[in-house]
Amino acid sequence: MSRIGRTPITVPADVEVKIDGQNVTVTGPNGTLSRVMNNGITAELDAGVLHVKREAESSQLRALHGLNRALLHDMVVGVSTGFTKELEVNGVGYRVVKENGKIVLSVGYSHTVDVEEQNGITFDVPTPNKIVVKGADKQAVGQVAAEIRKIRPPEPYKGKGIKYANEVIRRKEGKTGK
Repeated sequence: MSRIGRTPITVPADVEVKIDGQNVTVTGPNGTLSRVMNNGITAELDAGVLHVKREAESSQLRALHGLNRALLHDMVVGVSTGFTKELEVNGVGYRVVKENGKIVLSVGYSHTVDVEEQNGITFDVPTPNKIVVKGADKQAVGQVAAEIRKIRPPEPYKGKGIKYANEVIRRKEGKTGK
């Protein structure tokens, strides 16, 4: 049996889990997330503990068992505490400003780049060179952070660009003059 799949998920008191056949809906202080479980995988709620079970021992179901358990765990954590990704903007004159539901990036182009807040995803700009992406859906938070990073990826010579806070940019040595 999958070690990840058989691990129970503890549901906090402020989170409500509703199981309707293959559809699982999790509601908490940060919003509502729902997911349709794969065929052959079921979820059971027992006294505040969520268990994910599979119907057979096929290799396909064994692989999906751990996946579905991890996705359900991320849903429970997302609606209770939420997920964040931090981005840093490095470069002379590069800065970020938050204005009424969007962030405005000045990252070396002749124009500014606007990124709108999407459904369930919010931005926080604690300093002019830091962006914090917050939300309940782990996949959506990562996707939005990756799209922001793609606007100006960090370059290896001076390190200018948008990078994740924990990302290490391998620096290259520039040309040597004679």
